[in-house]
Amino acid sequence: MKILVHPAYFPSIATYAAIVQHDVIWEAHDNFQKQTYRNRCYISTDKGKHMLNIPIKHVGGKEGRQKYFDVSTENSYNWKKEHWRTLETAYRTSPFFEFYEDEIRPLYEGSDDNLFEFNLKTVQAIAECIGIQLAEETTPTYQTEPTNYTDARFLVEAKKEKDWGIMPYTQVFEERHGFIPNLSILDLLFNEGTNTLNYLKNLPLDLKNV
Repeated sequence: MKILVHPAYFPSIATYAAIVQHDVIWEAHDNFQKQTYRNRCYISTDKGKHMLNIPIKHVGGKEGRQKYFDVSTENSYNWKKEHWRTLETAYRTSPFFEFYEDEIRPLYEGSDDNLFEFNLKTVQAIAECIGIQLAEETTPTYQTEPTNYTDARFLVEAKKEKDWGIMPYTQVFEERHGFIPNLSILDLLFNEGTNTLNYLKNLPLDLKNV
């Protein structure tokens, strides 16, 4: 059975493991919610766990809630330039940053303004880096309790982090801060490189009993 997942901003390791291990359909008709991995991800820097947050244009007044698919990024300041500089500073000395730099950097040079589509691009970029084919199917409607899919939409919730038993790997600032689990897939990619796909395939996940 396929799993139902939100496209997130360079998703967490657990989320990407779920994408690798299952056939996926993307949730495209939910309402946007704040403080989720829809517009944030976490990396490791010299100061510890660090959030990269994509600013969005908020809809107010009579319009109220907006669909995730309709959310636009706030580009009045160059958040892409800021995020890329932060990634460079954090991972320049990691084993595989230079190996994948040319695949990741172009995402921070485009003029995207649709959050949903940009996030799918980040997921696709990782798929190309690790050599997998990514599903493109999206939901036709919103279902509160899906009947044809395993509901894994909870993976996008940043404030309800589960303990996935993330297997330790070497991180750039591990000696300073210890191992930080379930960061953005970028942390795994830049540190583990060509072993990333094997790592994701072997990460034990139980999505049905969370």
